[in-house]
Amino acid sequence: MLALSNDPVWFCLKAEPKREHLGATALRRRFGIECLSPRLRFRKLTQRGPVWFVEAMFPGYLFAKFVYSTQARAVESSHGIRGIVRFGERLAILPEHIVIALQSKAGAEEVVTIDSSLKIGQPVHIVDGPFRGLEVVVTRLLPAKERIRVLLDFLGRPLEMEVPAGKVLPA
Repeated sequence: MLALSNDPVWFCLKAEPKREHLGATALRRRFGIECLSPRLRFRKLTQRGPVWFVEAMFPGYLFAKFVYSTQARAVESSHGIRGIVRFGERLAILPEHIVIALQSKAGAEEVVTIDSSLKIGQPVHIVDGPFRGLEVVVTRLLPAKERIRVLLDFLGRPLEMEVPAGKVLPA
């Protein structure tokens, strides 16, 4: 049925791992195909401390809107694309409203930042300094100084101290 249609449809494509956004860029530039390859931006604790990472929201997949009858072969042989996702003989197609919802959430840059803002009462881990590894509770936010006040149990008694907001991660 798709082979006879001249209407563009959103397809799910299998992409090379960690190269989803490159596959989408190749399809846009080479064939003018509308693509969606949303990514997540989040902070994660590493040996160097907290670091921002950007990874695919759907690892190994991206979405593209094209006319199957005329563009399928070009899309499947494009740089970074392994093929159209299939369930047996059926192609993986997405409804337009789902793609629009994803596009509105991801924005023009196709990046969704996971909110890691700290809240009063939230448990956090200190990731640097002499108290590294300790779990404490946020008691006050001091945005002007980019610091927070935390409560920790020190030698059997509660103690409040200020730490840089960038030196803690949610527990």
